[in-house]
Amino acid sequence: MGDWKALNSPVWSGRLESMATGHLARSLLLLLFLLHPVVTPAQVGDTFTALVSRVADGDTITVVRDGKTTRIRLDGVDTPEMNQPFGARARSFTLSRVLNRQVVVRVHDVDRYGRLVSRVQIEDDDLSLALVFEGLAWHYTRYSEDPVLARAEAEARAKEVGLWSQRAPVPPWDFRRQGRSR
Repeated sequence: MGDWKALNSPVWSGRLESMATGHLARSLLLLLFLLHPVVTPAQVGDTFTALVSRVADGDTITVVRDGKTTRIRLDGVDTPEMNQPFGARARSFTLSRVLNRQVVVRVHDVDRYGRLVSRVQIEDDDLSLALVFEGLAWHYTRYSEDPVLARAEAEARAKEVGLWSQRAPVPPWDFRRQGRSR
């Protein structure tokens, strides 16, 4: 038979203590999960109404739904970064349209940062479309094939409104890439 005294050695004692601590930690995590289950705010294809509580920049907002906050990335567009020309104007435009107002959110995807990539309606206006039409966003063709956004960008370019009034506007995806390579 085995020598039970060996289990009392410093080596085994540390292992048993570690095993007991690990078991306790797993049990506490399970209990916490059962008492406070993770609630997915929405899934792809969902549509819901929420209050806009924050505007981070032209294309990222935070909404409150059922007491929970959720970050939303506007679908189909990319606005200039805040330290780019027209970045602050894009944010101001979005602020003036949606902050502290009820919006309808149609979820299209979830991005790598966990934001819900969504179309946002305020009354009868599509926020993505409004930003492009005003020359405050690019149609983000890497992720969107929306012909309405494509036409709106073509019109804004032709009219030279917003960022299209610049000689050579730098798309935000190029601006971000340049920042990483410095």
